[in-house]
Amino acid sequence: MALRQESEKPKEFWVLGDAFGEEMAMPKEFEVEKCAAATPAAFELRLPDVGRAMRNIVKSREVGEFLSGALAGAMTKAVLAPLETIRTRMIVGVGSKRIVGSFLEIIEENGWQGLWAGNTINMLRIIPTQAIELGTFECVSRTVASAQEKWKDKGGPKVQVGHLNIELPFPWISPVAVGGAAAGVVSTLLCHPLEVIKDRLTVNREAYPTICLAFRRIYRDDGVGGLYAGFCPTLIGMLPYSTCYYFMYEKVKSSYCQVKKKKNLNRAELLMIGAISGLTASTISFPLEVARKRLMVGKMLGECPANMAAALAEIIQEEGFQGLYRGWGASCLKVMPSSGITWMFYEAWKEFLLLDKFKQ
Repeated sequence: MALRQESEKPKEFWVLGDAFGEEMAMPKEFEVEKCAAATPAAFELRLPDVGRAMRNIVKSREVGEFLSGALAGAMTKAVLAPLETIRTRMIVGVGSKRIVGSFLEIIEENGWQGLWAGNTINMLRIIPTQAIELGTFECVSRTVASAQEKWKDKGGPKVQVGHLNIELPFPWISPVAVGGAAAGVVSTLLCHPLEVIKDRLTVNREAYPTICLAFRRIYRDDGVGGLYAGFCPTLIGMLPYSTCYYFMYEKVKSSYCQVKKKKNLNRAELLMIGAISGLTASTISFPLEVARKRLMVGKMLGECPANMAAALAEIIQEEGFQGLYRGWGASCLKVMPSSGITWMFYEAWKEFLLLDKFKQ
């Protein structure tokens, strides 16, 4: 194929001719440099900067909140495992009805390590649970708040019923309450089997000596349903608790900041506000928690109520209404410091990981 330039063609075009006399005009940009054949082609292979990509991922808001929740949950449970053990035994009716008596029974039966019975599964449970819960709460509450800001300008979503256009009252819904409810639902769906295994290990160490054995026995005896024993009452109990818990924390925190005219709170103040929110939420939803625990370990003890209503009725019949709050004192001793320490650690880790980049 011959390459020649014709004077009648514009200078920016070249003409290609072949053996059959056919010609085709080509843009001059496609001219092949003569020296190109003599010069070997140079290729530069660049590997992806994995380190920078990881740093960018960790610095993102969602991942930072997820990791902060995981670290806060792990540190809190490591400190408060003995109170969790005593609380679980008292709620399900195993051993003494008093905190001190239950404490002494555990030490007499299993030694000091008995106070940390089920702590391994508790740690495995709380790390993903706390990470999912706090991450979901932050993400959902931000999304709802952002949507409400748009609805203020453009109007909220509407539903047409016949000739009527009804505007849904979403602007009056609390983003914090919605985020708290979503956090409870999502974390329960994903992490409930770990809660079941943890309670079995805590209540009957002889029958369930290890996590793997507990998992196999529950799955062998009851199938997948056994791993989700008490799921419905857990979800029912989690909704009011989680909604109230996060709502109380954010409202008390914002009110306290307004009164004290502060933008940031110190660790002691976060500890106090977290403890108050945990106490309030636990007190409101505690009867549902008692019924939930009864359902989760009832089959193991040979006395399993049919449903949540039956569990509540059984408790009232046997112990009266005060039975609905059996273990409430131990629960408060566990929930208050747990909630306070969790929020304290969470805010500290979030501040460290996100470097105040997204703090409002």
